[in-house]
Amino acid sequence: MLDVRKLRLLRELAHRGTIAAVAEALSYTPSAVSQQISALEREAGRPLLVRTGRRVRLTPAALVLVEHTEAVLAELERAETALATSGPGPAGSVRLGAFPTALRTVVLPALSELRRADQGPELTVTEVDPADAPDLLRGGHLDMALVHEYDNVPSSVGSGIELEPLLDEVIYLAASAAPDAEGLAVVRSHADSPWIVGNAGTLCHTMALRTCRSQGFEPRVTHRVDDFATVLRLVAAGAGVALVPQLGAIDVPAGVVLTALPVGRRTRIAYRRGSGHRPAQAAVSAELRRAARTFDDPSTVG
Repeated sequence: MLDVRKLRLLRELAHRGTIAAVAEALSYTPSAVSQQISALEREAGRPLLVRTGRRVRLTPAALVLVEHTEAVLAELERAETALATSGPGPAGSVRLGAFPTALRTVVLPALSELRRADQGPELTVTEVDPADAPDLLRGGHLDMALVHEYDNVPSSVGSGIELEPLLDEVIYLAASAAPDAEGLAVVRSHADSPWIVGNAGTLCHTMALRTCRSQGFEPRVTHRVDDFATVLRLVAAGAGVALVPQLGAIDVPAGVVLTALPVGRRTRIAYRRGSGHRPAQAAVSAELRRAARTFDDPSTVG
């Protein structure tokens, strides 16, 4: 009989790529992970890894096991969901990961409403980069997370994760003067302007660069800032122009002009496959959707 705990380690290895990364994520030692995978190989009766120096590659047999492991883990999630649903109500705890702009504008209002409920779930919140959220969900460190993608920067959460729509946002060009163009031509009109972008490796950074490149120029980056409140203040101070999503365009300082662009950002609720209907998670999702409705209309910005 194959051990589900060992299969989970193999699944994590398929997503994370190295034994060291699996060990760090799941609070094991690398030697313990190796020993568990070796034991799984004996249970399976065939090699699961090809070792080349410090790196490993999954064999075809291992990939078959990973595919079936995803289905097994989803069924276990559904079993736990069925048990939770048979209880008296949505009480329980939910660990939610979210990125900063969603924390301020959507998560905090939802948290306040949940705290007012007599038998609502206990929500704990962690600031998480959307790129890290899928692995944290698969590893059991989070129950739910908010993730996003841009029209020109699609993202992949990988297997074992389900997504639920939450909010579609407008992207604005933030500048210190009103534009004399429309659509993406507004971006092109700032080909010679200094630009404020996010740090390399973030989806926001990639979105800004791809938007500028689509208009035929490489932005002259003068500031790299991830916090959109600070970005808007830099724009107000005349330090440059920037692309800001709707959730980041709250409390816009005087002297900043926002121009809506034909580029969008989509925020989704992510959770492990099979777990979304647990009463506690469903209650959190409902409050997140209620809070997100405030931003359905771009006129709410400002």
